[in-house]
Amino acid sequence: MSSERQYGWMWVEACEVLDRAERLQRQFLRYLGPGTDAAVWEPPVDIQETADGLVLLFALPGVLPEAIEVRLESTALVVSAMRPLKLAHPNALIRRLEIPHGRFLRRIPLSGVPLAVAATRYEQGCLEVRLARATEK
Repeated sequence: MSSERQYGWMWVEACEVLDRAERLQRQFLRYLGPGTDAAVWEPPVDIQETADGLVLLFALPGVLPEAIEVRLESTALVVSAMRPLKLAHPNALIRRLEIPHGRFLRRIPLSGVPLAVAATRYEQGCLEVRLARATEK
């Protein structure tokens, strides 16, 4: 087997991985609407189900905890805020922006048993939201 053919599959696989990464980045940084208050990005979230309900962990680097709004609607959990663009110096030239900034909004659809916000915690750039199954009275 020639070395060109032997390593060709690695090149194809590497290109496929890069394509998947670009698709994920486009999904992560999608334009959600016009206007000054329109959301321009969605933060990634990890969702875990426990015996008590759900634990959601949102990656929100550079977002001030007091700027975050957590709202539980009948069919979704909505988390929104603004991540300001911070320049190192007023005269700095931007050469590359990969970390999202501006207004964000993330809507997590919910169904099934009613849930209530049990706790929220912001630590090291991550917002943890605990949703507990609502008890019937």
